[in-house]
Amino acid sequence: MDETLGAGTQRRGRRIMMTDEEVDAFLREQRTCRVATVSPDGRPHVGALWFAWDGTSLWLYSITRSRRWADLRKDPRISVVVDSGESYDELRGVELSGSAVFVGEVPRTGEPCPELAEPERIFPVKNFGIEEMPHDGRHAWIRLTPDSVVSWDFRKI
Repeated sequence: MDETLGAGTQRRGRRIMMTDEEVDAFLREQRTCRVATVSPDGRPHVGALWFAWDGTSLWLYSITRSRRWADLRKDPRISVVVDSGESYDELRGVELSGSAVFVGEVPRTGEPCPELAEPERIFPVKNFGIEEMPHDGRHAWIRLTPDSVVSWDFRKI
């Protein structure tokens, strides 16, 4: 995954790069990511958000009246960082970059959408400890199938 996705290549040392299996396990266990977007005037915006990883795509359940949502509607370029660790020798993470795709109705009300079956199965269990996806009429789905994936695991040093 790290070096074979699109034009993005692993920029950090191969020694600390995660394997595809490690990236997958890491993204499945982590809860919070940092989402970077670009506003129409070129200013960057970064905000934290919960996510679901289905093994191929990162799914973001975002408030539709957020700056992130507005930015992505005008410019779909997105970068997301998922990281963990406190001390230097514990740091690990994954950066995913590509284009945002909006999936399902906006805002999400729970209308049938086969493409959302998997993220709506994963997200509520992982983040709320419940089986059924709650819909509040304020959020909707953004999918990032990354063009570039960069990973690091300083525990390997």
